[in-house]
Amino acid sequence: MILCIAEKPSVGRDIARVLGANTQRDGFMEGNGYCVSWTFGHLCALLDPHEYSEQWKGWNLSSLPMVPARFGIKVSDDKGIIKQFNIIKDLIAKAEMVINCGDAGQEGELIQRWVYQKAGCNVPVKRLWISSLTEDAIREGFANLKDQSHYQHLYEAGMMRAIGDWLLGMNATRVYTLRFAKGVGKDRQVLSIGRVQTPTLALIVKRQHEIENFVARTYWELKTNYRDTIFSAQLPVEEDEYAITSLEQGQQLVDTIKDLPLEITSVEKKKGMEYAPRLFDLTSLQVECNKRYGLSADDTLKIIQSLYEKHVTTYPRVDTTFLSDDIYPKVPATLQGIKDYFPQVAPLLTLKADGGKGAGSLPKSKKVFDNSKVTDHHAIIPTGQRPNNLTDMERKVYDMVALRFIAAFYPPCQVSNTTVLAQVGEIPFKVTGREILEQGWREVFAKDTPDTSDGQDNAETSQKALPAFKKGEQGPHEPQLQEKTTTPPKYYTEATLLRAMETAGKTVDNEELRDAMKENGIGRPSTRAAIIEKLFQRKYIIREKKNIKATELGINLIHTIISPLLKSAELTGIWEKKLREIERGDFQAQQFLDELKQMTSEVVREVKSDKSGMRCPVCGKGIIIRGRTRYGCSRWREGCTYAEQF
Repeated sequence: MILCIAEKPSVGRDIARVLGANTQRDGFMEGNGYCVSWTFGHLCALLDPHEYSEQWKGWNLSSLPMVPARFGIKVSDDKGIIKQFNIIKDLIAKAEMVINCGDAGQEGELIQRWVYQKAGCNVPVKRLWISSLTEDAIREGFANLKDQSHYQHLYEAGMMRAIGDWLLGMNATRVYTLRFAKGVGKDRQVLSIGRVQTPTLALIVKRQHEIENFVARTYWELKTNYRDTIFSAQLPVEEDEYAITSLEQGQQLVDTIKDLPLEITSVEKKKGMEYAPRLFDLTSLQVECNKRYGLSADDTLKIIQSLYEKHVTTYPRVDTTFLSDDIYPKVPATLQGIKDYFPQVAPLLTLKADGGKGAGSLPKSKKVFDNSKVTDHHAIIPTGQRPNNLTDMERKVYDMVALRFIAAFYPPCQVSNTTVLAQVGEIPFKVTGREILEQGWREVFAKDTPDTSDGQDNAETSQKALPAFKKGEQGPHEPQLQEKTTTPPKYYTEATLLRAMETAGKTVDNEELRDAMKENGIGRPSTRAAIIEKLFQRKYIIREKKNIKATELGINLIHTIISPLLKSAELTGIWEKKLREIERGDFQAQQFLDELKQMTSEVVREVKSDKSGMRCPVCGKGIIIRGRTRYGCSRWREGCTYAEQF
């Protein structure tokens, strides 16, 4: 008997149907020489501290850091989980081979491997790796099974991620709670600290601090109206300064140029192309759904997971916006499958997937197909299956995915960009305009064109055609001052927070640069939604309309944490990069584990040696408080001289 183990019952039933295992048993399907069973979530987990050592059962500083000599796993303490695990264990004992049909990613690999280890599996294990749950995809996957050893690095990366979260989370939470939390015993407030959740919270707190301490500044911009077109003065500006900082200065400039003619000094036209928006990865889909429909990252993940399980979209937990070359020949069939739902497909149906060159060929752009940008899975696309029985919101999300896929095979949008330079006396002016010559891919979206801007507001740019200016022409103009006020940074929304997590807190609008930074992002696409939800659940953050704000509890936690290792998105991003390198086989898991242990010890040692909260050794009445660079006594205003640098 060959045993197949899927990630959840619904997926198990899909696989069983393809294999002909149609007899329902308790916890599995059977037939045609196969048994198909399933996990549901994490059947196994790392041991709790007290299961390693009795002295780790109670919370006390003397027992920290907790660093097991060897990490162990256990079956989760839940009746339903224990029952399903025992069913799988009995089936493994009878199997001649096991096929791992778990979620095709790092976490899915870890879930399955731990079950096999705990069940004492000693028969050959093969791996099913598929990107959609259609019957064709499942059959193709079973025809290309690989040995479990092929995914060893993926498993090691998942295991190091779990161990890292255990080491840092368990130790940091205990040491900070014991050292700084209010209350005693059962009334003590637990300060929950996590490898990804804490730097994410720190991003929110930092942004909130910037907003609350922002001081608005007034400045002026010099404009002039010539032939019903607004030109902007190109005045020299020093870093962090504005060219016109007083009304008097601005009025002087207006008086200087108002009677002088404006002369056009340069007219430059350039034709350009705007390419269709990238296909979706999970993060970009979550960002777009939050912008359009106000969906949380977690809600979007649930919806796209449901669409995957309904066979209408491909595997969702991906971090690439590209397709591999082997998808190209399958595109015509996918387009045929969705033609009844999207009239925009019609112009593509006569095109052939014969390389992308010449008339009658389906385009094959490097902006869509790039093997070097695809690892385990490709971008999220429709499968070509009929999208029936979808909820209203599922239909909206499905349409977003499908329309981007269709647009990828339309021609680029042809535009004309015009830059006009002018001079009034000694002051240069500029205006730019943009005109769409051919809609190209924009026809796919009609009124629903996605936002493909880089997020920058350019006051000198007109999104319409400019008048026909000629170099050397002159004429009267109407100068004017526009009063402006600097604005604070915006609160994070889930969309902008996801982008910040993806780039380790750096503001990056350019897609190619963002791609290069993904390895250093904090968290993985599949876990970021859960991290944000955890911060909400722990009341560290709240939603106010679309804005995310830190609560007093969250702010106090970040201010309490003294270790930069725990708060820095950049340092956490470096850690994430090493996990990806382990997955590729470019970094040793043991070296990463050694670094983890050292980092954990440093965090604990730093907190233990912190003197804040202790009784002042000089006056004996105040308590020691921590400043930016030194400790001091809380009674310093009353003359206590205690101070000590750290």
